[in-house]
Amino acid sequence: MFGALALISAASVLAGPAPHVATADFTKVDTTVTMSDGVRIAVTDYTPSGTPPATGWPAVMMFHGLGQTRNSFDISNWSANRVAETYLVPNGYAVVTFDARAHGESGGLFSLDGPRELQDTIELFHWLLARPNIDPNRIGAFGVSYGGGMVWLAAVYGVPFAAIAVAATWTDLREALEPQGLVRAGVVVGFSQSIPQSRYDPSLLPVVQDALSERNTPALQQFFAKRSVRAQLRGFNIPTLLLQGRRDFAFDADQALSAFKLLTGPKRLYLGNLGHTPAANPPDELQYYAGEVEHWFDRFVKRVPSTLGSRSVVLLAEDPWTHNKVHSYVGMPPTRSLTFTFKSSGTLTASGKVVRTTARVPRLETFGAPTVRVSVSSRTGYRHLVAVLSAVRPDGSELVVTDGGAETSTLGRAVRTITLRLPDEITSIPRGSRLRVMLAATSTAQSLQNLVYLNSVPENSTAQIKRVTLTLPVLRKPISPGSRTSRRRPPRSRSRRTRPPA
Repeated sequence: MFGALALISAASVLAGPAPHVATADFTKVDTTVTMSDGVRIAVTDYTPSGTPPATGWPAVMMFHGLGQTRNSFDISNWSANRVAETYLVPNGYAVVTFDARAHGESGGLFSLDGPRELQDTIELFHWLLARPNIDPNRIGAFGVSYGGGMVWLAAVYGVPFAAIAVAATWTDLREALEPQGLVRAGVVVGFSQSIPQSRYDPSLLPVVQDALSERNTPALQQFFAKRSVRAQLRGFNIPTLLLQGRRDFAFDADQALSAFKLLTGPKRLYLGNLGHTPAANPPDELQYYAGEVEHWFDRFVKRVPSTLGSRSVVLLAEDPWTHNKVHSYVGMPPTRSLTFTFKSSGTLTASGKVVRTTARVPRLETFGAPTVRVSVSSRTGYRHLVAVLSAVRPDGSELVVTDGGAETSTLGRAVRTITLRLPDEITSIPRGSRLRVMLAATSTAQSLQNLVYLNSVPENSTAQIKRVTLTLPVLRKPISPGSRTSRRRPPRSRSRRTRPPA
């Protein structure tokens, strides 16, 4: 498949002077590479100092995030060039970083990891192969967010990387942006504003408009499918390091966990405090997981002994990040499920909300995707339903754990049970907190700052909410520091109804 995609296998370097930096550790050259469609891609080319190995330098391609460049800071003050210069090139790797198409100094139009961006990756890989003193069998790839999505695509479609590392990214784009048929409009709007519309490919804007208008068109589904890899990961055996945020409202932990379970080759998963909002991205943590990336490439690209064991390991950092306090599991961490049932009834209006709250709970740490099962009917129709799960701490402050929604356009007079699958946001909940489930048409009904689900329903919409059941997977043994504000055994859960505003 790789050969079929590589329509033009070698890209050309533009002639002309290029900025050149030499240090004791490496040489750095900024240049441009012309793609097969004539678009120029801005590239930084790093070469270690000294004599290359007999087979040539091991190499790494690096891919930045959406709206970023190879030089701009992304999560945890991460930039492709900074990581290259700090962790990889001084350690004996040739590195190529570049501004993705329609980003930074590169030309072209943006289609969100579409076929043209994939072709760019293939051509840049061949350009790297054509460089002198590069080992063609020892090239790795590291990508963050948007860049991680492209690393996955390139690897699945046959670019022969020796190993890959992906951070804060997706494996199923529809699940990330339109789970259960309901678009996460706030996330889509945020991403769409990262690139000026003047740099959009003509095919992109109608797709964005369809998503925001809740038009579930075949073109939209095809768009998601072409940019997703999860369905193709069973049997994938390229050594893969996954770095994913515990709490990332764009790409939840399950984007990596689901992939990890499917991979058959060497694999390692780090779950930490990195990623998109609301991740804390502590700068000190970058040193830890950049070290993970370096050791991964040492083992599978350089092929030298490393500190990594031979087992497939899941690493889970504490929240908040505490220096090197990372817990290791062979396989998935042990979990258990808690169930809370609320039997009281309530009426949900178009702009209102129905709230159910538990009694106080012990210290908990979620791990896995919660579900909210709702028995509901409607005389008017209720186009979609949103559930926000939060924890009301002992001091009264409210922490959003996760939120999810589903398209419910066929809802009618007969009572139906709808299951809302909420994203997997690994959250530490202090002892003495109360869990709260809010049902509404938008996430802003919980808080005006909760901008995940923005689309409303018609003003005359009402729904009758009956039984609500929350199932919450949690770690058997919480690892993050917990609140000690209450030592009493919590009473059994109870339900409470909050009437919608008049």
